[in-house]
Amino acid sequence: MSVLSVNSRASFNDLKEMLELTDGNLASHLKSLESSGYIKVIKSFVDRKPNTKYEITDSGAAAFESHIKALEEILKQI
Repeated sequence: MSVLSVNSRASFNDLKEMLELTDGNLASHLKSLESSGYIKVIKSFVDRKPNTKYEITDSGAAAFESHIKALEEILKQI
């Protein structure tokens, strides 16, 4: 979510590289985020190859911001 909160879109391969995750692990996380309505999937073809990109939704951005605020509150208590 942090990558998508600062980039308008990110491809599966970009996310995999940045987050250093396996295909299966990343796919599992993305599926969960999509089913929660936090990200949307944009599928297209580039030079006849499938290209999947992900974009954060408004509800995803709000949930991520709420999560960050909760973490900040926890850190204030330490």
